[in-house]
Amino acid sequence: MALIVHKYGGTSMGSTERIRNVAKRVAKWVRAGHQLVVVPSAMSGETNRLLGLAKELSPNVTTPEVMRELDMIASTGEQVSVGLLAIALQTEGVQAVSYAGWQVPIATDDAYTKARIQSIDDQRVRADLAAGKVVVITGFQGIDPDGHITTLGRGGSDTSAVAVAAALKADECLIYTDVDGVYTTDPRIVPEARRLSSISFEEMLEMASLGSKVLQIRSVEFAGKYRVRLRVLSSFTPWDLPLEEEAHSGTLITFEEDENMEQAVVSGIAFNRDEAKISLLGVNDKPGIASQILGPVADANIDVDVIIQNVSHDGRTDFSFTVHRNDYARTMDLLKTKVVPQTGAVDLIGDPKICKVSIVGIGMRSHVGVASRMFRALSEEGINIQMITTSEIKTSVVIDEKYMELAVRALHKAFDLEQTPA
Repeated sequence: MALIVHKYGGTSMGSTERIRNVAKRVAKWVRAGHQLVVVPSAMSGETNRLLGLAKELSPNVTTPEVMRELDMIASTGEQVSVGLLAIALQTEGVQAVSYAGWQVPIATDDAYTKARIQSIDDQRVRADLAAGKVVVITGFQGIDPDGHITTLGRGGSDTSAVAVAAALKADECLIYTDVDGVYTTDPRIVPEARRLSSISFEEMLEMASLGSKVLQIRSVEFAGKYRVRLRVLSSFTPWDLPLEEEAHSGTLITFEEDENMEQAVVSGIAFNRDEAKISLLGVNDKPGIASQILGPVADANIDVDVIIQNVSHDGRTDFSFTVHRNDYARTMDLLKTKVVPQTGAVDLIGDPKICKVSIVGIGMRSHVGVASRMFRALSEEGINIQMITTSEIKTSVVIDEKYMELAVRALHKAFDLEQTPA
C-alpha cells in the first residue's frame, strides 16, 4: 500500500460530470489499496470570475488591504471544489473528508496573493488516512501567522499538492492536467513536438521558470528540494484505465542520475511572451548603481528576470532588465518617480512587446557549441537577439514578440527534437 497525492487542475474539475469522473478515478486507486490525498483546483474559470468581481468594485487592487480581501475571495473557488469532490467520493462509496488550507493547517507568510508555504501540520490528515478516509485539501491557499487566509499565486495548487506530498513523505505525487505529459515544446506551435517519458528536476525547473505552463515553478522547487517523486499525466484518459498502465503514463520528473533518463543535448524549448523590457540609459556608472535601480523594484515585490549592464562610456552606462508584463506599467512609474532622479539617468525607455525563448538540457553541460547552434538557427530566420542569459543547462534570448513562434519552430528543428534519442 502506497500513500499517493493526486492533484487535479481546473479543467479536470470543470463540471459536475468531470468531478464525478475524478471521484471514480480516485476510488479506483483506493480500491487498489492505496491511501489518497487529493488537491483540486477551483473549477475552470472560477478564480478569474471571482477576481473580476473584485476589480469591478475597486480598480486599485495593489494596496495591502485590498490584496488581503482578494485572497479571501479567491480562496472560495477551491473550497467549492473540495466539497463537491468529497460528496462525489462519498457517492462512490468511498469515505472522504474535505479541508480548507487553514484547517490542516498549511502555514504561510503574509505576502497576500503570492504567499509562500512555511510549514504543514500533518497530524489531522494522517489521522483521517489511518481511519481509511480520502482527504481532500484545497490547493492554492493557506493561513498566515495572524490567522488571515492567503493564496500562493496563480497555479499555486501544484505547489500545495507537492508541499503536502513532501510533508506526508508520500510515495508519489501525480499531477493530473489537460495534457498527457511534458513535451519538447508546445504542440500547438510545433505539431511535431514529442512527449518526454522522463525529464530531470533541473530541466523541469528551468522549463517552468522560462515559461512552460505545465507545472508552476514553486511546485518543481518543492519536489526537487524534498525529493518528491512527481509525475504529470492526463485526467482526460478513461477513468477505468488499468491502474498499472495509468501509474506509468505521462512524464516522470526525476533525478539526473536515474538510469532511464533520456539523454539529449537539448530536452526542450521553453518560451514566455509575458515579458517586458525596461532600459535606463546613461546612468552614473559607480559602485551600487544596480542596487540603486533594482532595490526599489524588489521592495515593490516585482520580480526581475534578465539583467544586462552595458560597457561604461565617460562614466555612464545603460542598464536593462525584464519584468513580467503585468508589472510593466507599475515598474515604469516607480522608476520615473524614485529611480531616475537618484541615478542621473538620461532616459527611461520600455518595450512591453518582447518575449523570451530558451533551450534547456542537462546535455549542454558536456557538449560545446550549443549556444552558437542556437544563434545560427535564429540568424538564418532573420531574428535579432536583444538580450542573452545563460546557465549551466539553459540559454535564453530576448527577442521581438512577433518572432516567437518562428523562433520556437526553428530551434525545435535545429536540435532535432522531433526525433526520439537513441
